[in-house]
Amino acid sequence: MKNWKLTLTILAASSVLMSSSYTMLIPFLPMYLIQELGVEQANVNWWSSIIFSVSFLISGLMAPVWGALADKKSRKLMAIRASLCLSISYILGGFVTTPWELFAMRVFQGFAAGLWPALLSIMSGEAPPKRLGFCMGVMQAGLTAGHVLGPLAGGVLAELFTMRATFIIAGAALFLISLAIIFLVHETPRVPSKKTSESGNSAEKPSVLSIPAVQRMLFAACIVQMTILMTQPVLPLYIAELQGSMDQIVLISGIVFSIIGISGVIASPIWGIVGQGWGFRPALYLALLLSGIFGVIQAIPQDLTAFTAWRFVGGLTFAGIFPAVNAVLTQSTDPADRGKVFGYSYAAQQLGSVIGPILGGAMATWISNQMVVAMAGAFLFPLVALLYFRRPREHGATGTPQHGV
Repeated sequence: MKNWKLTLTILAASSVLMSSSYTMLIPFLPMYLIQELGVEQANVNWWSSIIFSVSFLISGLMAPVWGALADKKSRKLMAIRASLCLSISYILGGFVTTPWELFAMRVFQGFAAGLWPALLSIMSGEAPPKRLGFCMGVMQAGLTAGHVLGPLAGGVLAELFTMRATFIIAGAALFLISLAIIFLVHETPRVPSKKTSESGNSAEKPSVLSIPAVQRMLFAACIVQMTILMTQPVLPLYIAELQGSMDQIVLISGIVFSIIGISGVIASPIWGIVGQGWGFRPALYLALLLSGIFGVIQAIPQDLTAFTAWRFVGGLTFAGIFPAVNAVLTQSTDPADRGKVFGYSYAAQQLGSVIGPILGGAMATWISNQMVVAMAGAFLFPLVALLYFRRPREHGATGTPQHGV
């Protein structure tokens, strides 16, 4: 019997290292551009923006390509490819001497991306059907934990060593992921789908994008990611408004940013179990509705402590969204298409990552930072209404393993 628990442990740990490597550069990237790469302070925001965004853009475009290759060849091989290439890119980041070289490194990172979809597709194939929700929740918790720990680790490592050394350490962490996947992760050989076996022609199989459930989940993933990124450009200024000054704004913003991730780590596995029992679609509707409510409520207090407390509560409900989305995608597609569908999901989230900051910045310019925070929650109400009223009508279509899809 395959040891799915060992696979889950390794892949969840890999998710932590992966996402922390992505985010550990956030605290010092502007200073790295100024002090190490000679960028003038007047131009640092522009450089920071394009260096960050180019990787998101390219990785979003490439994710479906890598996902399709994973389905045709090997998901494990694609995970190894992504982790090794990302490791090389970060190590190169520690040796660049100009901002254009750093930009080129981020372009290479974009082409190398695809590790998260590969990890998800491997886990979806190894998880027992009755533990799928739990496995998706643990994987999401690992990703969230890395997002929380990354900026803290980056700041500490840059302080203890150097900013250049931090790039190399991030590369080493990703290399450890490669070794773990190579030597410890087992990928069960896949059998051809029934449709393909009977027809003898895989070209007759419809595209995963033609599946209504997949269309709804990709749309949901994009909108949810958009709401996450909407508040990021304005949140430090909003926090400054709430506390009445800019004193220690970097430290305080970091704490407020991370609090929702901490609650997410706590709640993600629990939501996975809830989805396993109730059905993943009802769990998704509930998580979206509660996240919308608490997203609006957190914009009401005029006190920083109350705002932070409501963000923690909102994080407990928000943690249920992506495990449910990933579980519905798993159940709605042929096992042979898992890499492809998670690649599309990643691309949808990257699109939301591009739209969100632009929309949030524009709204803050025309209305207020407080309204941007409130609207990020309010956008979830029409989304959950759309998903609910367009849900499958057949009996038992709740997104549970025992009922199928």
